[in-house]
Amino acid sequence: MLVASLKASLVFVADLSRAMPILHALDFVELAGYGSAVMGGHQQIRVLKDLDLDIRDRDVLIVEDVIDTGLTLNYLVRTLDLRGPASVAAVTLLDRPYRRLVESLPLRYVGFTVPDELFAGYGLGLEERWRALPDVRIIPAEALPAAATDAA
Repeated sequence: MLVASLKASLVFVADLSRAMPILHALDFVELAGYGSAVMGGHQQIRVLKDLDLDIRDRDVLIVEDVIDTGLTLNYLVRTLDLRGPASVAAVTLLDRPYRRLVESLPLRYVGFTVPDELFAGYGLGLEERWRALPDVRIIPAEALPAAATDAA
């Protein structure tokens, strides 16, 4: 069973699902993080949309767009484990392992290890912009909204 996080992984999971030669189900979750995990802060994660399907005794592959700190994936894995799946693993399109705050993640497949840049296209976006670009691109700093550059 593929479990994809909305919205950024939508294009990736659609392509992945079409390429898989085995029968599988597809479901979605949407998570939102708030607070800060930097400098001793504590990040909270809340579920905006939960799974519709039962994952008990099923092999689950979590499909992510980008894995940075690993906090969100760790939260999702722990949440899904409580529902009794046969196994839980993860795949990500883009990976930033040098930003990890969580060491033990079930990350089985990585598309690309990328530098510390902001990416858009292929479902990835910022403030709902650039998601429809046909490929993954680096967003140049001069194209970023002021709020994004202030946070960096």
